[in-house]
Amino acid sequence: MPRTTRGAVTLAEERPRTRRRRWAAGVVTVAVLGVVVAGGWIGVQRLVHAVTGEQCRVTAAGAAWDWAPDQASNAAAITAIAVKRDLPPRAASIAIATAMQESKVRNVRFGDRDSLGLFQQRPSQGWGSAEQILDPEYSTNKFYDALEKVDGYASMEIADAAQAVQRSAAGEAYAQHEGKARATASVLSGQTHAGIGCALRDPDTEGSPQDVAALLTKDFGLKGTVDGSTVRVSAPSRDLAWAVGSWAVARATDTGVVGVSTDGRTWTRSMEDAALSWSRDGDAGQREVVIRLA
Repeated sequence: MPRTTRGAVTLAEERPRTRRRRWAAGVVTVAVLGVVVAGGWIGVQRLVHAVTGEQCRVTAAGAAWDWAPDQASNAAAITAIAVKRDLPPRAASIAIATAMQESKVRNVRFGDRDSLGLFQQRPSQGWGSAEQILDPEYSTNKFYDALEKVDGYASMEIADAAQAVQRSAAGEAYAQHEGKARATASVLSGQTHAGIGCALRDPDTEGSPQDVAALLTKDFGLKGTVDGSTVRVSAPSRDLAWAVGSWAVARATDTGVVGVSTDGRTWTRSMEDAALSWSRDGDAGQREVVIRLA
């Protein structure tokens, strides 16, 4: 192989270019630029998301926070159960901040000693069996059971309330997650409208509307009507409709949901930046949620 004056091996791309090779390289460069220009910003977005992967984004009070899709799905379940139990949004903020510290909001099968799940609950400490704790809905309800026994938790600092439940050796660590937890709880509880989007690849298989309706009942206690490949929900309030719509977006990575409409807005699944927000072309009413799986 050719060598430089310093004796190092020269790679092919380091060899001096002839005039013909320089001309060919210029043609290729122009062609590539032409494709980018022709494809426009959409093509750039697709390339970026193909490299960076799927993501969800929560936006509230002028700040944006990114989540991995599985984390967003778990946060949606945590928040929906707080809504179902008629708990204040503060409860969901506390629960999400706790899960961020304990498991990164992932349903992990490992932890310190026999700790498991979103909140790192221990079977040996009476939180339930390992199988039960690994059910996000079960573990979330157990967390709220304990939180409701903390006198004045709704007016406490989030870290203090979390520590009162968890009894962690590093209780002050919960405080670092407060901003993201509060924004996420606000969006997923419907207090902030149109605040979550997820850039997701197409599902491998078509989702089941029956399964989505069953999960809706499990998380929110609400009944959805299955109509072909859609699930329709009539909510008693505009905020609750937004909670359900946001939940459907956040849980799309698990359910195969491809579109959600409510309050005249629509989220459409894709890997483009447009999927990180809602468009204004929805035909669902203020208290109606239409969840599409095809």
